[in-house]
Amino acid sequence: MPPSCCGCLSQYTHHHLVAFLLTFFSYVLLHASRKTFSNVKVSISAQWTPTFTNGSAAAFSPGQTWEGNHLFADKEQATLFLGALDTIFLFSYAVGLYFSGVIGDRVNLRYVLCVGLCGSAAVEFVFGTLTEWLKIYNVYLYCGLWVLNGLLQSAVWPCVVAVMGNWFGKAGRGFVFGLWSACASVGNILGAFLASSVLKYGYEYAFLVTSVVQFAGGVVVFFGLLTSPKEVGLSLEAETGLSPVKTDTDSHRPLMSDEEEDAEVEVYDRHYHSIHEPEDPLAEAPLPVTFCQAFCLPGVLPYSLAYACLKLVNYSFFFWLPFYLTNNFGWKEADSDRLSVWYDVGGILGGTIQGLISDLMGKRSPVLALSLVLAMASLVGYSHSPNDQVINAVLLTTTGFFIGGPSNMISSAISADLGRQDALRGSQKALATVTGIVDGTGSIGAAAGQYLVSLIESKLGWIQVFYFFIAMTAGSIVFITPLLHKEVREMWRERQALRRQL
Repeated sequence: MPPSCCGCLSQYTHHHLVAFLLTFFSYVLLHASRKTFSNVKVSISAQWTPTFTNGSAAAFSPGQTWEGNHLFADKEQATLFLGALDTIFLFSYAVGLYFSGVIGDRVNLRYVLCVGLCGSAAVEFVFGTLTEWLKIYNVYLYCGLWVLNGLLQSAVWPCVVAVMGNWFGKAGRGFVFGLWSACASVGNILGAFLASSVLKYGYEYAFLVTSVVQFAGGVVVFFGLLTSPKEVGLSLEAETGLSPVKTDTDSHRPLMSDEEEDAEVEVYDRHYHSIHEPEDPLAEAPLPVTFCQAFCLPGVLPYSLAYACLKLVNYSFFFWLPFYLTNNFGWKEADSDRLSVWYDVGGILGGTIQGLISDLMGKRSPVLALSLVLAMASLVGYSHSPNDQVINAVLLTTTGFFIGGPSNMISSAISADLGRQDALRGSQKALATVTGIVDGTGSIGAAAGQYLVSLIESKLGWIQVFYFFIAMTAGSIVFITPLLHKEVREMWRERQALRRQL
């Protein structure tokens, strides 16, 4: 059984809190700026296509002059290009994740994180604000900037997960990471409100506000983040363990209770006052695993493939939900932006509650499988939502709970579990690499899905898009089935052993 909440909380110091908050808000700001593009698609589409004029204007504004500064002839072409941009971003983001995870295990995590935050903010400013101010409309420029943006943003997630994995141990990780993984949803909410609040002045100001805030956040992280307990002279073992520390009455040193940590790490006393040198100095600098070694670790491939299907659905809601609400129901763009927040609210609740349940069970995959089955039902319900904002918000929250929750678990708590499993006894430097592999594979699936969403919608309509989402959710269940079978058998054996003891 997991330790009590009080026991868990007693292990935390103010260093834990600072690491939690700085990594949390790093990704909040990144997702807020990313959400801006999703929330202003209608405005961008209108800006990139010609506007109809009355008859008297034709004499003073010839068609070729009027349409000269626009990219596309109609909104359908603009919509397809917006989908292509989403795909370009996610493909470059996925490729970047495979490299940034490896880099994060070899370079100071704080440097990589700050380069990603500040560099991405600068690119978004150029993409959304500077090009509009200078009236530069060029398809190749937009594509190039979005490729660069994806590569820079890919540096952030593996780093923040690795930092959290350094500070927080396996016991209670589902709840802690479930709560922490709300950063993406909180960022979506913040981005939606920031974009809707300045959208009346022009979509370029939405990009301006979020990119400036993100750049400032990167500066704060650079000067304030501690990536590991060792930076303040504390032991990884005691600092990351969440269970109450048991002490030897003679030595007052904590017993090693977390199986995932190396036995030869630095040890300090229960009051964090004294530091003892490890017997083996080489234990302080474990060698990072290679990309292939990390990819072959148990559980990495099935969870990566499952996340590819699930992230496709989750990011389709992220990129297309405001656009869908405006075009399908005729609601104002600002109202659609605010209503889309309820999906993220559901994701926050889902990730936290499901993470806590997985801690209580001691297993992750059964919770994931049940949630994904219910997600399929919620997708059917939401696809038939009436033209009522209250009902739509309720259905949207439910859908976010069952889709966003498992997505948050796989990308955070489960990735941390995989990066600190027993197979890594010889090295602790695999967390960023494993996280990059899982998230990178997920992003490839999401990238392929975004163009398919725009294509299916333009040819068959939104109802077929939702059937596509249901099929992808079913696919994610298929990929975790071997892990589910294994964990269910383990639970059964544990239950039988407990009965025999009683």
